Amino acid sequence: MHKIFSNNLANSNKKLTTYLNLYSYMLARNNKDIFNYFNIYVDGIIFVWILKAFGFVKVFRKSFDMTSMAPEIFNKAIFEKKSIYFIGSKPELIDKTIRNISENFPNLNICGFRDGYFDNDDRPAIFDAINSLNADYVICGMGTPLQEQFLVDLQKTGWEGQGYTCGGFLHQTSVNIQYYPKWIDKFNLRGFYRMYDEPKLLIRYFIWYPYALIKYFYDSFTYNISKKKK
Repeated sequence: MHKIFSNNLANSNKKLTTYLNLYSYMLARNNKDIFNYFNIYVDGIIFVWILKAFGFVKVFRKSFDMTSMAPEIFNKAIFEKKSIYFIGSKPELIDKTIRNISENFPNLNICGFRDGYFDNDDRPAIFDAINSLNADYVICGMGTPLQEQFLVDLQKTGWEGQGYTCGGFLHQTSVNIQYYPKWIDKFNLRGFYRMYDEPKLLIRYFIWYPYALIKYFYDSFTYNISKKKK
């Protein structure tokens, strides 16, 4: 996984983009082939610091939320008159999310949207709908690795647009377009704010993150050893 991660880190040649933090990196290790299709950015300031310590000096935090890439992509779509399709979040929340996005980006051409809860049998119909709408952008928030697999499968149907994963963005935006208070973002306290807002994430941050960190160190060590042997 370390090789795939390194080769695709901020590789802008790819039409699909995803964002990995320590937790999703751990999940990605079991789905390595999927991530070869993606331009990868680092989501999470702690992971950024770790990568810089490992020599990735030009790595910066990028995330699909309002503190980072979401407004850039929305404004680019508006400027280029491109259409955008959203898929993700729960059935009872996605309407609120789209309403909040539309109110803050009234010129954004949202050609369609739906929740992220569906059976595998529904996938062909969803792919057909996105293709028939000629969506230029698809924003998918279903969690790693489901969101990545969805975009790869969509691309294999012949869709030629740009796809972005967005993790919990659609869920968070159902409440407010600006999920993080400004001072939280300024001082890089987003992880602590998420723990406060979603206590269920405590297990992720205090158990799975340290475990994922060990996995990353192992991957990095074995990757460097294999390079030396060559």
